[in-house]
Amino acid sequence: MRTPRTESRLFGVYFSRGVLVAALAAATVLTLFAGSEGGAPFVRFLEARGKQGEPFDAQGKLKRGPAIGSTKSSNAIEQVLQEAVGEKKLPGVVAMVAVGDRVVYEGASGKRDTIKNIPMTADAIFRIASMTKPVTSVAVMQLVESGRVKLDEPAATYLPELAQVQVLEEFDAGTGKAKLRPPKSPPTVRQLLSHTSGFVYEFFDHKLHDYAATGAVPSLRQGDDGFLKAPLVFDPGSRWEYGINTDLLGRLVEKVSGQTLEEYFRKHILEPLGMTDTFFNVPAEKQARVVALDQRQEDGSFVEPPPQPFQPVRFFSGGGGLYSTASDYLNFTRMLLGEGKFGNKRILRAETVAEMSRNQIGDLTLVELRSMMPQFARDPVRVPGSLDKFGLGFGINSKAVEGGRSQSSLAWAGIYNTFFWIDPPRKTCAVLMMQILPFGDGAAYSVVEQFERAVYANGW
Repeated sequence: MRTPRTESRLFGVYFSRGVLVAALAAATVLTLFAGSEGGAPFVRFLEARGKQGEPFDAQGKLKRGPAIGSTKSSNAIEQVLQEAVGEKKLPGVVAMVAVGDRVVYEGASGKRDTIKNIPMTADAIFRIASMTKPVTSVAVMQLVESGRVKLDEPAATYLPELAQVQVLEEFDAGTGKAKLRPPKSPPTVRQLLSHTSGFVYEFFDHKLHDYAATGAVPSLRQGDDGFLKAPLVFDPGSRWEYGINTDLLGRLVEKVSGQTLEEYFRKHILEPLGMTDTFFNVPAEKQARVVALDQRQEDGSFVEPPPQPFQPVRFFSGGGGLYSTASDYLNFTRMLLGEGKFGNKRILRAETVAEMSRNQIGDLTLVELRSMMPQFARDPVRVPGSLDKFGLGFGINSKAVEGGRSQSSLAWAGIYNTFFWIDPPRKTCAVLMMQILPFGDGAAYSVVEQFERAVYANGW
């Protein structure tokens, strides 16, 4: 069994402490641990017709077995995956596509671990980071449906610690003097879900970054939940900026439900959707399937730091704590594509999914973020798919992507270059998972865009 890895929290996500130390303090040392790439790709094309006897179980999960067909329509996607690995754009990748109630494609290529020369497999487990956020958002909306949470209620109704939150109006890094004031209005649950609350990430906002660097508020780097004490950076509702909102929402779910976020997810979302490989803490017997994390070097090569042992996470991060597989996450996206229903399980009402899918930020637009840590995210920080609006947990593109997704599709991503989108007009959803840093890697983005074009070129 593969040696487990220690997990540490940064940027709203968890990753190998070895990666953190090396990336921040000794990037050159990482070159000593470069692993080999290549290997024969594994790709399967699956086309299910929803009939009895097809390769899916009652939960809609794929039954593992031999490939049941390969057609010309699968070749474009296979070529994207194979070329991405063959041209050393990526160490490894897994992709899945569903159209309507059919899983039409599943493929894996490259290596799960380049040092040990372990091939990538379709059941590989990835750190999905901020792709945790839509799961947390669904949990919040379940509480809204039950009447225990109201969208336009101040978040402090459920999280009293937010009652005294202040706006960081000015900060002078030279003198260390800060000007804080009360917000013009309290942040609401809806604003937390749509990232218009005023909370930001210190790694995307220079003012909060400099303020946290003084020790005035705890930093994300500490690995616990102290960063949730951060101030607002703008008045709620005045603009959109990505931030710690969904971690606060995770806490809200725990407070209102009386369960840990892990317990709530398991009972109300993961088990009903058959997401048996999705965890905050990966069980020991499944840790060997966790994909190694690779760091892009200046010369374009990848380095995989040596493995470290896993340790239990210190708190359950609604903003970025989950591990999952492409198959599990596709089930989640299929539920949303199915207007809240997956198989015979109803997770959300159709009208709730419609509300989550609606532009919630009005005339505001998504802004390009600037990274304070280029080792983890490169400028400009953006999610592929021409996203310009935001719903309740998802980015939305108000215009169709040429050769790709329809107008009003939903999407988001994780910092380790994991991606998904949901295209209701064309009844299509797709998941693409890699495990590399930095986010915004040009080669990774090009693979996402090529994959999307190949998906829609198939005409399923």
